[in-house]
Amino acid sequence: MKRFAFKMYLKPGCGDEYQKRHANLWPELRERLEASGVKNYSIYLDKDTNTLFGYQEVVGDANSQDVEAADEITRRWWDYMADIMEVNPDNSPVTIPIQEIFHID
Repeated sequence: MKRFAFKMYLKPGCGDEYQKRHANLWPELRERLEASGVKNYSIYLDKDTNTLFGYQEVVGDANSQDVEAADEITRRWWDYMADIMEVNPDNSPVTIPIQEIFHID
């Protein structure tokens, strides 16, 4: 199992809306994440900087932010979130991987 950490950015004032949308995560998206090997997935928000910190454990090579592996459901979610996040031209979130420096089990 691989660990993957990353950061993304919200547009100012969108923290509550981001939390609301994730509280109502589409069941088909949850199923897709699980089927693609994404496990133990958390997202944290630093409200002072509008920075999101994501962490997930992944079976296989892809992760939830992998544009090459994104299916229709994932792309629809990205389109749905594009109005409140910094996104790329294809509406995928601007995702910056974070290097793991230390880990302990």
